[in-house]
Amino acid sequence: MTDKIRILQEQLGTIIKGKKEVTDKIIMAVLAKGHVLLEDVPGVGKTTTALALSRLMGMDFQRIQFTPDVVPSDVTGFTMYQKETGTFVYRPGAVMCNFLLADEINRTSSKTQAALLEVMEEGRVTVDGETHEVPKPFVVLATENPVGSSGTQMLPESQLDRFMVSLSMGYPDHESLVEILRDRQDTNPLDHAETVVHKEELLKLQEQVQKVYMDDRILSYVADLAEATRVHALITLGLSPRGTLALCRMSKAAAFVDGRDYVVPDDIRKVFGDVGGHRMVLESRARYEDRSARDILDEILDTVPVPKVEGA
Repeated sequence: MTDKIRILQEQLGTIIKGKKEVTDKIIMAVLAKGHVLLEDVPGVGKTTTALALSRLMGMDFQRIQFTPDVVPSDVTGFTMYQKETGTFVYRPGAVMCNFLLADEINRTSSKTQAALLEVMEEGRVTVDGETHEVPKPFVVLATENPVGSSGTQMLPESQLDRFMVSLSMGYPDHESLVEILRDRQDTNPLDHAETVVHKEELLKLQEQVQKVYMDDRILSYVADLAEATRVHALITLGLSPRGTLALCRMSKAAAFVDGRDYVVPDDIRKVFGDVGGHRMVLESRARYEDRSARDILDEILDTVPVPKVEGA
């Protein structure tokens, strides 16, 4: 199965140039049964990444462009009265798919945001008293544009916590940009994307990731990192138990993608900033000192002792 992951990485790399670190972490989040928040400027490949990954994994894809007039029923679905049968019939919303791209999630109302984030947490929707399970696997990739806050409704901390990781793609370097321009002269590589990992195989991979072993010393290291965020002078709100569990799950996925069935400290260090960055609430003093959440988390990684584990 790990061979399939390598092929998936390679194929995604032919479509998204020069962003292997980011695309690998998106794959890890999917393997860890998590959701991804991509915060970046328009045009850097967020939508292409979502489309490519859904095709390579053979998942049913839906996209919803969030605007102020999108309502919760557009997300969850609604019931409609059928005159012929005299019954109410459920009409599925955008979430009834395997891979949902929630574009510009910060441009819709808080009520609509909450409807989506409830589905992300529960894996089901309730409409008029009836519960409907979303298909499995189920992944949400949401995007935010950090430039221009006019007309936006930012996600509160409790809802940001539902995303396993927050990532940023950034602009490609010069060589990668030249490759993109060359490859798209005649055709789009996305048009030739074929399924590498089927949905049923992905579910099995997710089960294998869940079984990756974490030694007690590794678990203690995770707890030390989480506790360090809660007592740091520049952090008001540190890593919650949910966030700490997300760190464990992402670390297992990192180990699995690296071909191991056990977690080492480097796996945790690799994903700590991505799991913790969007969950931190900083003191106002951090802004005056020009310190970001990622900077502070890097500082914590440098100060918390790393356990000695065989194979690390």
